[in-house]
Amino acid sequence: MDETVKPLRIPPEMAIYAEKHEIFDLLQYLIRNLLVDKPEDPIRYLIGLLKRDNTEVPRVMLLGPPASGKTTIAKMLCESTQAVHLTASSILMDSADLAIEEYTEQSQQVPRELWVKMIQQRLSKVDCVRRGWILEGIPISREEALSLQEAGIAPEHVVMLEAPDAVLMERSLGKKIDPVTGDVYHVTFIRPENIEVTRRLEGPVPPPTEELVARSLVEYHRESHALERTYQNCVKVIDADQPHVDVFAQALRFVLSRHRSAAPHTPRILLFGPPGSGKSLQARLLAQKYKIINICCGKLLKAVAADESSMGQLIKPYLESGEQVPDSMVQQILTGRLSQLDCTTHGWILHGYPRDTEQAERLHESNFIPSRVFFLEMTDDTAIERLTLRSVDPVTGDRYHSLYKAAPSPEVRARLRTDPKDSETAVLRRLREYGSRVSGLQAFYPDAVHLNADQDPHTVFEALESRLVGRLPKQLPN
Repeated sequence: MDETVKPLRIPPEMAIYAEKHEIFDLLQYLIRNLLVDKPEDPIRYLIGLLKRDNTEVPRVMLLGPPASGKTTIAKMLCESTQAVHLTASSILMDSADLAIEEYTEQSQQVPRELWVKMIQQRLSKVDCVRRGWILEGIPISREEALSLQEAGIAPEHVVMLEAPDAVLMERSLGKKIDPVTGDVYHVTFIRPENIEVTRRLEGPVPPPTEELVARSLVEYHRESHALERTYQNCVKVIDADQPHVDVFAQALRFVLSRHRSAAPHTPRILLFGPPGSGKSLQARLLAQKYKIINICCGKLLKAVAADESSMGQLIKPYLESGEQVPDSMVQQILTGRLSQLDCTTHGWILHGYPRDTEQAERLHESNFIPSRVFFLEMTDDTAIERLTLRSVDPVTGDRYHSLYKAAPSPEVRARLRTDPKDSETAVLRRLREYGSRVSGLQAFYPDAVHLNADQDPHTVFEALESRLVGRLPKQLPN
């Protein structure tokens, strides 16, 4: 880094390393924990944090009214994420505080200060620190939630289940429990697949009554809106009046999502797609909105061939004859363009390159590693329809299409010209070439996003944009 050069030029390798290892978010995590815990020895404390296997473990609160399926969903989430499942009863059982036994024996409510301290002690144990935790049914009130926040217990995600009271009433009165595993079932909503499990199901003791269930629902509704407002920045409300597998899928997707990072980010985008998929249009739209550099490999080669440079003179014969420019020359031209200051400061979106895995490996070895990769997908029939029916007005340069954008007058229609490369034979050949290479590129970029390009261009753009600004989801543990 040369501090005498203005504007300050940061080597691309530094930005790539910082983004790959999420250095900004790591520092933010360390400082947040340092300010919350206020350790006497900050250096030793930070070293201990850095020695953890993973700083992005699940920290989830799963809330909902009685019979909304909290226990079932919590167990399924824990099975998928390997997080520790914690309930009020499990925390009480794990506590070694003798004062707690007095409250439980006398069926008295544990004071909030003592209860928060118990939760804090349980979450500080090794299993919760390394694997993360899912708190089921905790907190039960806004005051308890604020006390947890004061103690430094803040969830990354809060899932709130909701369902009509009539459905919850029916579920509560028909609830069955497996005495061996503790799993909750229902004769209508969640039936056990095993006949032996069905035979040993028992009802809760004491059995619930309508009056008791109605009272518990009123108590929950009294606090639910305040809890939702308390966690409004990280909460997702899910309709529990649907099959539990669908509820679980929505909850898991949310738990694996990551909040938007405040880290500085330079977009580096690769855009793939068959001929006619709209790569050029989407690249132009993204470049216009986010002020990133739009690089079409074909246009870049033509621009280099048009100047008087030595490289331009070398590649000009290839372009004039229609032959493919050697990979070594393309790589040299492309890396030179991506190294320029506008690309390193604003970011870039590249399409038309790489065309195969060998070129992708060359790009990776040059340390131009994309932060997002998109594959626009569509059928061959749609691509043929889009390309073979398009034409251009040689007078105005306007583009038209027989189906989607017809010429405004017979005069314009008479002078339209069709590009030879848009003939059906040529299009089919280009589609076959792309199809023979795309599987290798998809294997090279396994984390790429696949989008349906056979829809309105603005819909495709919105889908691209949403995955561009949002962070990639967390990966499930092996």
